[in-house]
Amino acid sequence: MVNGAIGSESTRFTEPSPFTTRPTLRGTFGMSASTHWLATATAQSVLERGGNAFDAAVAGAFVLHVVEPHLNGPGGDMTGVFATADNPGVPVVLMGQGPAPEAATVEHYRAEGLDLVPGAGALAAAVPGAVDAWLLLLRDYGTWELDDVLAFAIGYARDGHPRLANVNRTIATVAELFTTHWPTSAELWMPDGRIPAENEIVTNPAHARTLERLVVAANSDAGAETRESRIDAARTQWREGFVATAIVDFMRMPHRHSSGTDHAGVISAADLAGFEAGYEPAATVTFRGHTIAKTGPWGQGPALLQTLAILDGFDDEYLDPSTALGAHTILEAQKLALADREAYYGDTDVPLDYLLSEDYARERRALIGDTASHEIRPGTVPGYEPFLPPLRTDVTVSAAAGVGEPTVSTSGETRGDTCHIDVVDRWGNIVSATPSGGWLQSSPTIPELGFCLGSRLQMTWLEHGSPSTLMPGKRPRTTLTPTLVLKDGRAVAAVGSPGGDQQDQWQLLYLLRTIVGGYSPQQAIDAPAFHSTSFPGSFWPRTWTPGEAVVEARLGDEVIDELERRGHLVTRVDDWSLGRISSVGIDPETGLLSAAANPRGAQGYAAGR
Repeated sequence: MVNGAIGSESTRFTEPSPFTTRPTLRGTFGMSASTHWLATATAQSVLERGGNAFDAAVAGAFVLHVVEPHLNGPGGDMTGVFATADNPGVPVVLMGQGPAPEAATVEHYRAEGLDLVPGAGALAAAVPGAVDAWLLLLRDYGTWELDDVLAFAIGYARDGHPRLANVNRTIATVAELFTTHWPTSAELWMPDGRIPAENEIVTNPAHARTLERLVVAANSDAGAETRESRIDAARTQWREGFVATAIVDFMRMPHRHSSGTDHAGVISAADLAGFEAGYEPAATVTFRGHTIAKTGPWGQGPALLQTLAILDGFDDEYLDPSTALGAHTILEAQKLALADREAYYGDTDVPLDYLLSEDYARERRALIGDTASHEIRPGTVPGYEPFLPPLRTDVTVSAAAGVGEPTVSTSGETRGDTCHIDVVDRWGNIVSATPSGGWLQSSPTIPELGFCLGSRLQMTWLEHGSPSTLMPGKRPRTTLTPTLVLKDGRAVAAVGSPGGDQQDQWQLLYLLRTIVGGYSPQQAIDAPAFHSTSFPGSFWPRTWTPGEAVVEARLGDEVIDELERRGHLVTRVDDWSLGRISSVGIDPETGLLSAAANPRGAQGYAAGR
């Protein structure tokens, strides 16, 4: 067995995973991992046919839209972070988070009788960003033509793919909403009034036609003489052509929202035409000789960086997630970072340099005592007034909300639904990407297109004064938070997970176990997981549970009892229920490639050759 790319040679933490390490492979082609086997197989097929990591990731992502429609869709969003073989030491963020439409104002939503942005329905929709971002990545860093990349998704949508049991469970939860209020969704997802059986072959002809029309647009544009210009022609068709027209026309019709009331959407043709995905520098911190790269503070990613900065001042014994001391310290550090997320993060002027500074981390570290905090404790930043969000505890929310599988109510609101894909190729290109939103239960299906819009605006506030207050043209503070790990001046691992507010909490455990504990990537993924809910959730209805720690029961009675003695409100969940992490890596000395995937839910896959 070969140890993982970012671990040491021995396991220093006291309780390694009971699972043996899966062998890593010297990558003739590359390694890929994702939340669905068809997406992983697609990425691997592209790699084996000469495509690079970016070709493979884009092809796999469009397949995820088809086969995991309860977790993501073309009408949603995505964020990625990557490094190229030519420039392996520079992490780059792929920004595919669309903003609020120009008509999405606090005043309009208040006038509609709302005090929160709904969790489902077109008023929750930001401008779709995923498709443009994937096509941008393909244009600039891929090598394949658009028709070759989309052929996989077109085939699965047109000719069929086996229906996942979790898709059916999601549809069953919202079946009454579909049949009573969203007939176009019922027609697509419940043909003839029934939910297809698990593994029954299902199709989405409208979705297939949408992708085929993008390919036609790419190949028929008279001015599209290069691969790049052909992809741009498809991007233009998406933003300004038949896709944009269908979205605007359909969302003008009032429909039921998770608020229990009917509203029309506010997205316009100008909103769709005006958005383009782009690239941004990554936010980073150095932790135990590794550089961790995340999105900027318009996403929640820097909260993980803040947590690492706080934990970096502790001895290793405080960083072992398998002990009560480690779990307590980790949970308390996360609460402090997530309090700052609520107080300061958004698509605005965020004092990130200060929040990630050693002096500030030292101040925050001093607040961690022997007992659990049940308060929201943002820090003090000179010249900034922290936003203190409404603290709602009076709406019943499952303690395990956002654990990876769909958490959907009968009215369609959803917490924590997301996909993830990681790819590394033989040349050293590496990408971590988290597509989400536009899931089938987020708004009515647009029949001409075969998909619906997302609900990312539910992460904005209708209270003024927040850095993430709903505002036209501003991006909602997304939970999508892929990770790139660099060591000795080059990228060595790509990591990510579904899970809403829990994404970075679960990734933190992975990073601590691999970097400090010496676990292999697979051991780190398999080890017991936990997270906090002691902060306002990013998803409707924005509740929190003061002091709560959700833990897999196999963390052990001794550890759990000690956490309760320290004042944590512990909620035990099933042994294999938290976390959906996947990762890929490359050893810079040997070129050895590795991949690891989560066994929970029997849905994540890793492959390579």
